[in-house]
Amino acid sequence: QVQLVESGGGLVQAGGSLRLSCAASGRTFSFYDMGWFRQAPGKEREFVAFITWSGSSTFYADSVKGRFTISRANANNTMYLQMNSLKPEDTAVYYCAKRKAGSNRWMSSSEYSYWGQGTQVTVSS
Repeated sequence: QVQLVESGGGLVQAGGSLRLSCAASGRTFSFYDMGWFRQAPGKEREFVAFITWSGSSTFYADSVKGRFTISRANANNTMYLQMNSLKPEDTAVYYCAKRKAGSNRWMSSSEYSYWGQGTQVTVSS
């Protein structure tokens, strides 16, 4: 069983920054490929960023590329999402998730087996 807990959300003005954290339980976090998703009111959950187990490869949604950075600290069982130059359209609940073993896709939420409870990010204009 894997437990994921997000933190770091809040209210920020447009142009500001936030850093989200995702703390994972268990001693095998370093083997997990991980992702960040977000869901705005009335919209479907959408892919934000992905990182492989080693951190050697990362992928981003076009909407956040150049503004967001995904990273991880396997020694601390933690993943991060640094969000800069935030825009009102970034307002959403942000979720971290563990990708299913053996999956080779990273943008679909159906490829992820464990999810955190989410953390709210609100960007005011």
